[in-house]
Amino acid sequence: MVLTVGLVALESLGVATILPEIARDLDGLGSYGWGVAALMLANIVGTVLAGHAADRRGPKRPLAAGLAAFALGSVLAGAAPVWPLFLLGRLVQGLGVGAVMAMAYTLIGLVYPERLRARMFALLSSAWTIPSLVGPVLAAAVASAMGWRVVFVCMVPLAAVAAWCTLPGLPRDRRPRAVPGWRGPLVNSVVLAVGSGILVAALGQRSMALLVPLAVAGLAASVFALRHVTPEGTLTVRRGVPAGVVVRFLLCAVYFGTEAFLPLGLTELRHLSALEAGLGLSAGALSWVAGSALQAKWDRGRRAAVGGGFVVLVAGVAVLALGVLAGPGLLAVLGWAIGGAGMGAAFNAATTETLGRAPEGRQGSVSAALQLAQTLATAITSGAGGALVAHQGAVPPAFAAIFAATGVLGLLGVLVAGRLAPKA
Repeated sequence: MVLTVGLVALESLGVATILPEIARDLDGLGSYGWGVAALMLANIVGTVLAGHAADRRGPKRPLAAGLAAFALGSVLAGAAPVWPLFLLGRLVQGLGVGAVMAMAYTLIGLVYPERLRARMFALLSSAWTIPSLVGPVLAAAVASAMGWRVVFVCMVPLAAVAAWCTLPGLPRDRRPRAVPGWRGPLVNSVVLAVGSGILVAALGQRSMALLVPLAVAGLAASVFALRHVTPEGTLTVRRGVPAGVVVRFLLCAVYFGTEAFLPLGLTELRHLSALEAGLGLSAGALSWVAGSALQAKWDRGRRAAVGGGFVVLVAGVAVLALGVLAGPGLLAVLGWAIGGAGMGAAFNAATTETLGRAPEGRQGSVSAALQLAQTLATAITSGAGGALVAHQGAVPPAFAAIFAATGVLGLLGVLVAGRLAPKA
């Protein structure tokens, strides 16, 4: 399972590095953002369908389908002669990524006893360590020496190895459970993906006559679909599992919403090189793993660990913001090392607590809801921040507003952390 998650991490970080070259080669700079958005929106559909299928028949088939979709999408993207076909490949990849990530968390809840789950979640976090260090450099080197298409081709044998190592050891598929059919989850996940896409696209509009109706329509569709693809009570932050889904959303909104603008802020405002700016990403990834491992070692007081992790994460955002806005730039790297440690501790504790409270036979849907919250948080905060930068330019007030917003979300997370457990 660490290998399957590492595969997703390697692809994600590697492709992000070479995406500008791909867009220039395929004449896709005008819709560059969709190179990422296509994968993330399809991720929503793959996550929901895989979680539902796991509850119905077991995790083996959805994981196999996810790895197959990931490999097929890699082939389509690598062979694409034009940008629209490349985006199609990214869509298929996204279906696979959603299924693989949802099944990773589902399997821990199904296979491992309570006392080992926190350590397994820490191991899954560690699967991002090596890709975060070598993925961007390796992808850039391969693209420079042999062309960017080879990066996608290399994903196919890696997916095959991951399947060979993982699938034979999974629990056998069980008889179908009495859960709703697949059509409802499929429709709702597609509505959620489309609604989220409309909302993100609306934020980039300069005309209020377009922005307001598109944003309202996208938000309405997203909220309607969320009621059906998340545990009951999620939108009202009900105690227990629903609050756990909201905590995942807030954690990822703070972390990924801040991190998305760290390299841009350092290169535009502090005039650091891309390599120097990338140190911040690596520092955050490594300290995330360290924080996760420490929390797993002392797996007690999870709600306190989540609340404390939010506090440390917000402190990291504050130090990062100071480094980006006033300098020196390396202060931002230190800030993100602090933030990553808080993220690792809170993320691990919240995931362990939430999945530990999942009803029997619903581990798949709860895992899918957690992954769904992460995807939505990343898409919405990145889209909103990107729209702000597009409107105002890469200027200090825009970055200050982004970091202030993520800091406020982090403080809100401190309050929600207390709702992870039902009332005694």
